[in-house]
Amino acid sequence: MTETSCTPLPVICLAGPTGSGKTAAALAMAKALDGEVVNADSRQVYADFPLITAQPSPEERACCPHHLYGFLPTENKISAGRWADTAAEQVRDILARGKTPLLVGGTGLYFQALLRGMAQIPPVDPQLTALLTARVDAEGTPRLHAELQACDPVYAAKIHPNDRQRIIRALEVFQSTGRPFTWWHDNSMSPPLCAGPLLTLNATLEWLEPRLARRLDLMLEYGALDEARAAMSKCADPAAPGWSGIGCAEALAHLQGRLTLQECRQLWLHNTRAYAKRQLTWFRARPEAVWLPPDKPAAVVETAQRFWQSVRQP
Repeated sequence: MTETSCTPLPVICLAGPTGSGKTAAALAMAKALDGEVVNADSRQVYADFPLITAQPSPEERACCPHHLYGFLPTENKISAGRWADTAAEQVRDILARGKTPLLVGGTGLYFQALLRGMAQIPPVDPQLTALLTARVDAEGTPRLHAELQACDPVYAAKIHPNDRQRIIRALEVFQSTGRPFTWWHDNSMSPPLCAGPLLTLNATLEWLEPRLARRLDLMLEYGALDEARAAMSKCADPAAPGWSGIGCAEALAHLQGRLTLQECRQLWLHNTRAYAKRQLTWFRARPEAVWLPPDKPAAVVETAQRFWQSVRQP
């Protein structure tokens, strides 16, 4: 198959809520399809939190090449657009080596940026970003989320009232351009960089809940707080992008004396469940999602093989 700069690159995407078994299914696909895994999770890009963000273990990474895991410092942020451009470069390299690119993660906006394109939003003045960031620090995210509801109710309904990064982004776009974030996404999309199925693990909340609780307890047992303590020694600012991830924020609050250990665990589990629910809601709204059982990697492999064989037909 030949490609041009305008032709979307073929990929296989594996998505699903946190704790649904994406890593095991990805490794099974990589083995069957001679694949390489590219991270599509916005929390797993951070270098200081491999355990808390459930990045593949060294043993799992040894099974096949893994890309875009743990490369970003805690104080840095990465947009969905920048991630999509970087991921597409990785996909192009993987295809050039004759391997199968497997995009694996739970961040819906990453898959959307890659498979549907990105809104072409003009650059925002950094001073405006700094002003909104200072307001969030002083007034809290719910206050600014309410302002977002007034100017862009569609986007405000899609994000959590405490999602400071996305609230700031949407408000800075509106204040800079005079048009809501939603307008830009509806009217200025770039062409998609990649094309392929969005294989999605169909894990219910009832199925996930005991597994998420067990995984959290294992994280704490294996040193999640030590990992957070080491990260805090480099950057202790709760507003740093890397600390915004679930588990990271709660661990930092405990280490800084704002939560007891029990409160930390309870809030961490509550927020993880809520996040899984939002992920399921997002993926269920995608008409392109191909739903597969969460505990049957063989079914995922079979579906992926059928697609890849059709792509590679002469």
